[in-house]
Amino acid sequence: MIVLILAYLGGVLTILSPCILPVLPFVFARADRPFMRNGLPMLLGMALTFALVATLAALGGGWAIRANQYGRLIALAVLAVLGLTLLSSHVAEWVSRPFVALGNKLSQRSDAEGDSVFSAAGLGIATGLLWAPCAGPILGLLLTGAALNGASVQTTLLLLTYAAGAATSLALALVVGGKVFSVMKRSLGAGEWVRRALGALVLCGVAAIALGLDTGLLTRVSLASTGGIEQRLINAVKPAPAPQPMLKQGDPLPVEGEMPSLSGATAWLNSPPLTAMSLRGKVVLVDFWTYSCINCIRALPYVRAWADKYKDHGLVVLGVHAPEFAFEKDLGNVTKAVKDLGVTYPVALDNDYAIWKGFHNEYWPAHYFIDPKGQIRHHHFGEGEYEQSEDVIRQLLTEAGQTNLPGGYVNPNAQGAEAAGSGDYNRSSETYVGYARAQNFAGGQIAHDDSWTYRAPSTLLPNQWTLDGQWSVHDESAQLDRAGGRIIYRFRGRDLHLVLGPGSDGKPARFRVRIDGKAPGADHGMDIDAGGNGSVTSQRLYQLVRQANGSGERLFEIEFLDPGVRAYAFTFG
Repeated sequence: MIVLILAYLGGVLTILSPCILPVLPFVFARADRPFMRNGLPMLLGMALTFALVATLAALGGGWAIRANQYGRLIALAVLAVLGLTLLSSHVAEWVSRPFVALGNKLSQRSDAEGDSVFSAAGLGIATGLLWAPCAGPILGLLLTGAALNGASVQTTLLLLTYAAGAATSLALALVVGGKVFSVMKRSLGAGEWVRRALGALVLCGVAAIALGLDTGLLTRVSLASTGGIEQRLINAVKPAPAPQPMLKQGDPLPVEGEMPSLSGATAWLNSPPLTAMSLRGKVVLVDFWTYSCINCIRALPYVRAWADKYKDHGLVVLGVHAPEFAFEKDLGNVTKAVKDLGVTYPVALDNDYAIWKGFHNEYWPAHYFIDPKGQIRHHHFGEGEYEQSEDVIRQLLTEAGQTNLPGGYVNPNAQGAEAAGSGDYNRSSETYVGYARAQNFAGGQIAHDDSWTYRAPSTLLPNQWTLDGQWSVHDESAQLDRAGGRIIYRFRGRDLHLVLGPGSDGKPARFRVRIDGKAPGADHGMDIDAGGNGSVTSQRLYQLVRQANGSGERLFEIEFLDPGVRAYAFTFG
């Protein structure tokens, strides 16, 4: 129920979202007509269409996303004709003839102006196709949950609830707008001019959407963005779990639950399949990770060190590899990553998120500490607090009867991408390149699954990024279709990492990095040289920038000299 309320309120706030602005003229175009026969059918058609398109997108069907793109083109044409009918009474009369005839056949009546419920609903369907790409954090949360947990009636119900919230706020605006327009007509006698002004606004809206301004310029310049409001609403209704209390050495550890089943693992590395029962009598550290996650990579040296230090004293470290990207489900990729990263303890591949769901986990990395009775006694999310975690391991081993434990704390002295982050809280946040979770894109509208030529703007604001060249952007990555394409990002942070993969032919893809227009020199990352040269040879995280001094704002540019490369996500340190 709480999630439904959250979805509804998120939909209500959509009217303030920048990308809804071009749709408003289409709604207000009928504000002076009977609401039940015009406004309500239009809003219902819009909400149902939006929920249908968003549900198909959540299911990940590429065909549905492409259909939505073509549907947008058709909708633009329909709404452009609407604008012309408002501008010219002659065009309106010519266009309305077949619709009036159809409306009369379907409804057996029409209102005094020749409108029908069905024509209003048709307009709503066209408007819904334009509105579908409008997504703030709340809708993103719903779609992410659908992608993780699979299709369900609940997913569609949540999307319908979100659409109903948006329709409610638009209905209120429509009712108020109708009163305003009525007053204007009575007092000024300017009904014809009002109609023409609405026609001009509709055509401006069509032009804004066709040029990508609905998700590009408006998102950057609008002062009415609801992103912050929606995010605060998410935090208020569904707050993030409270951090684990700081424990003093020797404090009693509470029992947080039983260790869930491991039977959902899709494969095992470094060990035959393990079960929760077979691990009884051992202290177990379960580490949820995925090999392209920078936070997991930075925590990994400590996990490896604990496994080595306490393996002869009753500790079993179990890595649960829960993939974020599709390529991380590939057994060969994970096997190579485990070997390259020096992981020798058992690793369960959790491609179906069965173990993840059993622990009710939500984070990478996440550590769960389990006693010999199979009870979860402590957990920790994210990086840091490594000494506290080692204290928990020692305490559980002591409770299990282990003596003469090795003293001190591990100090892995990690290098490269495994080194600790800078601690700069102002650094840029994780940024996805695929359209499913892309934010702060500065190149206009992203074309879904279609090859498109992008042109980088001359300037970028902090934390904005863009594409340049011929790219096909998919749900979780962007693929370069022609050599010479670039990705540009104005970032802040000591380190910049980019998850990359070669093309489908597996051939290495050469690239060149520039920082503020120059070769990186001493600021190069471990995967490039001082001249900025590197090569994409496998699907993994690449460290491209490691600033020698400071972590200030810089302009990053990577140019790919070979086609086919895929880019997934930026992370910073």
